Amino acid sequence: MEKVERRLMEPISELGMEKTQQVVNRFFHRISSRIQLFLLHKGIIYGLIGFLLGRAIILSEVLPFALPFFGAVLLMKRDKALLAGLSLIAGGLTISFHVALVITISIIGFLILNRLVSSLFKDQLKVLPFVIFGTVAITRLAYSFSIKTELMLYDYMMAGVESGLSFILTLIFLQSIPLISARKYKQSLKVEEIICIMILLASVMTGLVGVSFQNLQAEHIFSRYIVLLFAFIGGSSIGCTVGVVTGLILSLANVGNLYHMSLLAFSGLLGGLLREGQKFGTAIGLLVGSVLISLYGQGSADLMTTLLESMIAILLFLLTPKVVTARLAKHIPGTNEHAQEQQQYVRKIRDVTAHRVEQFSQVFHALSESFATFYDKDEQDDSEERETDLFLSSITESTCQHCFKKEKCWVENFDKTYDLMQSIMHENKQNTYKSNMKLRKEFDRHCSKANKVEETIEQEINYFQANQKLKKEVQESRRLVAEQLLGVSNVMGDLSKEIKRERENHFVQEEQILDALQNFGIEIVNVDIFSLEQGNVDIEMSIPFCNGHGECEKIIAPMLSDILEESIIVKKEECANYPNGYCHVSFGSAKKYRIETGVAHAAKGGGLVSGDSYSMIDLGVGKFAVAISDGMGNGVRAHFESNETIKLLQKILQSGIEEKVAIKTINSILSLRTTDEIFSTLDLAIVDLQDGSSKFLKIGSTPSFVKRGDKIIKIQASNLPMGIIDDFDVDVVGEKLKAGDLLIMMSDGIFEGPKHVENHDLWMKRKISEMKTTDPQEIADLIMEEVIRTRSGKIEDDMTVVVSAIEHNTPKWASIPVSSKKIG
Repeated sequence: MEKVERRLMEPISELGMEKTQQVVNRFFHRISSRIQLFLLHKGIIYGLIGFLLGRAIILSEVLPFALPFFGAVLLMKRDKALLAGLSLIAGGLTISFHVALVITISIIGFLILNRLVSSLFKDQLKVLPFVIFGTVAITRLAYSFSIKTELMLYDYMMAGVESGLSFILTLIFLQSIPLISARKYKQSLKVEEIICIMILLASVMTGLVGVSFQNLQAEHIFSRYIVLLFAFIGGSSIGCTVGVVTGLILSLANVGNLYHMSLLAFSGLLGGLLREGQKFGTAIGLLVGSVLISLYGQGSADLMTTLLESMIAILLFLLTPKVVTARLAKHIPGTNEHAQEQQQYVRKIRDVTAHRVEQFSQVFHALSESFATFYDKDEQDDSEERETDLFLSSITESTCQHCFKKEKCWVENFDKTYDLMQSIMHENKQNTYKSNMKLRKEFDRHCSKANKVEETIEQEINYFQANQKLKKEVQESRRLVAEQLLGVSNVMGDLSKEIKRERENHFVQEEQILDALQNFGIEIVNVDIFSLEQGNVDIEMSIPFCNGHGECEKIIAPMLSDILEESIIVKKEECANYPNGYCHVSFGSAKKYRIETGVAHAAKGGGLVSGDSYSMIDLGVGKFAVAISDGMGNGVRAHFESNETIKLLQKILQSGIEEKVAIKTINSILSLRTTDEIFSTLDLAIVDLQDGSSKFLKIGSTPSFVKRGDKIIKIQASNLPMGIIDDFDVDVVGEKLKAGDLLIMMSDGIFEGPKHVENHDLWMKRKISEMKTTDPQEIADLIMEEVIRTRSGKIEDDMTVVVSAIEHNTPKWASIPVSSKKIG
């Protein structure tokens, strides 16, 4: 009973924890949204920064921060400039009246000088640093002159330092202020931008100099908190960089803080290195850095003060919600959160692309439906009746309109007149009207203008038939275009599905393969699994420089074959060019079958140009195609027709369009391209190398033969050659091929070539069965030789024979057993 209660309580407690976590996340999200609204949209952030920058003084008397901040805010956030200016003056008042006076004079001088310069130069962004440089220099010299009445070299030097720093800080603030105010989607910060933000934050913290409580300095606490935050988020490099920049700015404000730069840099480095221990690991890094640098710099006198400052910074760091660190991490390259953001962005782009491709697929499908015209029998009969009525009405209009017997024929005897003229029309279509004396006599008795009507029908019937033929051709063309558009739609639909397919997470399998190979003594740098689908394995690895010894093919691929329990081969290998580099290797599934081909061909009369063309095509999806095309006749023109057929076939099949649509497309192209009676045959075999299933499409071609041991299988289909008619149905013959089969395909010059042979099928089967060799090239040569020998050495037609041997694809290297076999 207790076990049952415990089992019931566990999911309830987990559900309660999940709800609590959701409530906490929702609370922090609401609070952060309100803080963001209050600070950014209301402009309070500019008031806080301005107040602290108004207090920021370096080298005891230099004020380089105030005017650059005011100028940047005036240029980018003009509506917040007044608040920023008043905050700067208020911050200066907390130091002394003279500081506030200098800030006020510099702001007024800047506004006057900026108004004058803006009337001369349109690009204020480029001019702003120079305006601030001049304003600061004039203000500093004027203030020094009003106090001393005589300027010294030191005054000029300090004016140059302050104006130069102001010039640089203006450029930095122009970069950093938009980063803290703008809400960009997918914002990714560069290292330079992070440094600009750090300089801004360090400048703001300079305004905290002098703020203390029982020797605990505010700038020390907040600077260490910032270093902790960035070391935890960005690692040792970011943490060390932030420590150096922050410590440098603070040391300029107070020379006593010079050792603080080393403390922050070293703490940032240690905190970043220990961030695998989460927040506590980073905090330990800060404590160790604080203790070591304090003992080295100032001894044990201020050790407790330093430790207390560090502990307060750690407490603030531990109290920082995860929502804040996660949001900051999204903007820093190299973090997991940033990588996830990038993946989401890439996924969104992928989905948009897939959706766009799918939309194009739907467009092509809609176009296909609009072109497809399907007629049932009743609609066709109605159409024929309407066309007959229109034809007879045009004949009546030109012959019967002014006849005196019009009323008698078309009112009193409408049915008889209509039937007679319809009969004459059909007889003229078949060219049998002149021989039908009975119909001619009957019509002559019925019509007073029989000769004129007969002549008119005979003349118009040719135009009528031409119009009928044209309409039929248009309908067939529409249907063909519809099929082609549907094929393109299907290809684009498949492409959309492929784009949508995400790479599956195979982290566990990657670790298993990595451990198995490393336990065997092979050093592997990285393993990426893209697919573990049976027959479609896709794995990439990075290994140290192999010096061309072929370790991937000889060792790693056989081990993967044993681990994955299927034959794995090296698909692609990129070896490093130097000893310390890495080789990148791609592994994939080996096909179950492979095909070796042999070809023998000859032109008519031993010429150089044959009317036959052939091709072996790797379709790239585990399929292999063999094709022979025979152009009508011989010579250059026949070779051109057959070669064009093969090239079109190769391009269309490799695009992924179905075989039948490809054949019909080629037929339409050949039939529309020329008015000459030029056509070509096509013999196509497509073999699936994974299971051996094959498709045979024979367009006006001769039979093919499959030799399986002592058995000969004939493969044939009845299809007219391409280019003869516009519309034809393609018969597809299927056959399952096995290892050891020989597929013999030939043109009519080979099949019908033997002289004094009545049954070409039996002759060819007997010759193939008598051959003892299994080499495809030898079989092709022997068949060619036998045919030519029956013709007493004469070649009376173009001859081509292609022999394909289907064999098991045995890997070059045997599998190597591994202890950890099962991947799951």
